[in-house]
Amino acid sequence: MVTGRITSFNIVVSLTATFIFFIQPAQSVSWCKHVYLRKQTFEHIFSKQTSKISCGITIEQGFALLIIHTKNILFMLWRGREGSSNVEDRRGMSGGGLAVGGGITGLIIGLLYMLLGGNPSDAPVLLPGQQAQQGQQYDPQRNPEDDTLAQFVSVVLHDTEDVWGNLISNYKDPKLVLFTDAVQSACGSASSATGPFYCPGDEKVYIDLSFFRELKERFGASGDFAMAYVVAHEVGHHVQNLMGTSDKVRALQQQAGEKEGNRLSVKLELQADFLAGVWANHAQQMKHILQPGDIEEALKAANAIGDDRLQQETQGRVVPDAFTHGTSAQRMYWFKKGYETGDIKQGDTFDDPNLQ
Repeated sequence: MVTGRITSFNIVVSLTATFIFFIQPAQSVSWCKHVYLRKQTFEHIFSKQTSKISCGITIEQGFALLIIHTKNILFMLWRGREGSSNVEDRRGMSGGGLAVGGGITGLIIGLLYMLLGGNPSDAPVLLPGQQAQQGQQYDPQRNPEDDTLAQFVSVVLHDTEDVWGNLISNYKDPKLVLFTDAVQSACGSASSATGPFYCPGDEKVYIDLSFFRELKERFGASGDFAMAYVVAHEVGHHVQNLMGTSDKVRALQQQAGEKEGNRLSVKLELQADFLAGVWANHAQQMKHILQPGDIEEALKAANAIGDDRLQQETQGRVVPDAFTHGTSAQRMYWFKKGYETGDIKQGDTFDDPNLQ
């Protein structure tokens, strides 16, 4: 369990989840009112399992002390950690103005806007590792929750850079592109309906953050580590590309029929799941990022997006020859194997007898 205390704009890790703000006495009642009115948003920002939020006021000489107390906070340990400088945010920047740093600072400022009754999206946010550019300003129409997701994705990407940079000699970091609705890549144009994807032509991962809401609302796979699994899976494709695996599979697919081509695709995707598990293993060893339940979140996400489950839901029947990513059971198995072994050599899905 991780909790913290915010005093003005400084974060201090403590054993209680208490957030303290110094405000004007005249504002104290409205602050608590906004805490309760925005309770759902507050819980979304600070935790995935917050069972109680309370708000108290202590008026001293010349100021009021607002105390917000939460219980049962539990989340993957990512807040306040370094993000990647390899994120391209294409969600729309325009006009002039000032960008505010991401991470904890941006989170606190957004929270202050929220509690005061303003729209957190009015507080401009810059992803960790990015530099403010003159003439750029955050689009106030953007979903404020997406900025928290963007910061999260940036931190996860940085973790993959550290892990794979340690495991693979001369590892080259991929870029990650955040987009809305549609995007152009070296692999062609794609819409958000495509879902997250990796393009070997430009060595970039592409993600529309709305996918994470779909993952939760449509597939029932919630939690931050479910989202981390998605990012790690796409970075796994980058690892395959660097190792030459992707080129070999594409060459074989050009010579094969549709059925065999799909089988090769399944093996490639399951190996990416395995590599996501390897990443989780080493990220935990290096940075202790996991909390109880995180691996279960990833497994639930893998289960939710298995070909058999998706086909059953969308067309009412399962066609194994049309699988391109693997069954729910297969996806969970290979991610779990990667996590439990942490050994990249154990992920040869192409010679596995169960996948022949």
